[in-house]
Amino acid sequence: MGLFDKLKATFKKEEKKDVTDYENGLTKTRENFVSKLNILGIKYTKVNDEYFEELENILISADIGVNTVYKLLDRLKKRVKDEHITNSKDLNEVIVDEMFMIYVGSDQLSDKIKINQDGPTVILVVGVNGVGKTTTIGKLAKKYVDEGKKVLLIAGDTFRAGAVEQLKIWADRSGADFYGKENSDPAGVVFDGLAQAKEKSSDIVLIDTAGRLQNKVGLMQELEKINRVISKQIESGPHETLLVIDAGTGQNGISQAESFKGITNISGIVLTKLDGTAKGGIVLAIKDTVGLPVKFIGLGEGINDLKSFDIETYIYGLFKDMM
Repeated sequence: MGLFDKLKATFKKEEKKDVTDYENGLTKTRENFVSKLNILGIKYTKVNDEYFEELENILISADIGVNTVYKLLDRLKKRVKDEHITNSKDLNEVIVDEMFMIYVGSDQLSDKIKINQDGPTVILVVGVNGVGKTTTIGKLAKKYVDEGKKVLLIAGDTFRAGAVEQLKIWADRSGADFYGKENSDPAGVVFDGLAQAKEKSSDIVLIDTAGRLQNKVGLMQELEKINRVISKQIESGPHETLLVIDAGTGQNGISQAESFKGITNISGIVLTKLDGTAKGGIVLAIKDTVGLPVKFIGLGEGINDLKSFDIETYIYGLFKDMM
């Protein structure tokens, strides 16, 4: 059974809440992407060069990224030749398979958060200003509090006006503990916050950071210092460094991922505002271009609308109307 049939059988049977959330959150991308695929299948019942030219444009418009699109097209053309596929409708199932394979690749999928078994799990959150970083931390806090974890938020973005207060509001909303001081050395705040985490036996520590990517050298030095401080307090930390990207920024999000990857050791991506864009193909582009797994996606503005990423549910949410 191919992936297309497997997803159809699995998700048609189980209407889980997360599946519905993915379906609803990916509506804009699905309506844009799948409707164009369906029209292409009506226009070209047979697979030929003109079909592939138009398919290329559709894939690029979904923000899958030019290099990833070329890789996908090469794999599709090989399958068409090897499997003697002539009908464009049959090729739709192959597109689903190959998009999945491009995401998974030869890597071990690591879309789960690495949990520290010996003391607090420290999650450092980075990203440029305006992508929804602080909001993401608040939603992650709510997720872990709901799971029965003791959570502490540390305000490491100490100089941006209102940043500390904004994180404090999210701590109160989510039921998490909070540590922060305005206009203080970020690394010092992190050090003291982690001392409090150990005293209070926190399970999860979420650390906000500044997002001034314009000054890469300054930000790199600040993050290096924060990382050193974390490892002094919690030897194995940070256990995750998550980069927050606004899905609506498209290929600019890829540039941010490449820049931050050069500055600090990123372990995964959080894609916010995926529900607000028709370019949800950025999930594939990020994994293929930057080699980083997506760990969470934002599918709405509510406090419970940040979801753990699952590639099969994502692919189903994207192609549901074809199944």
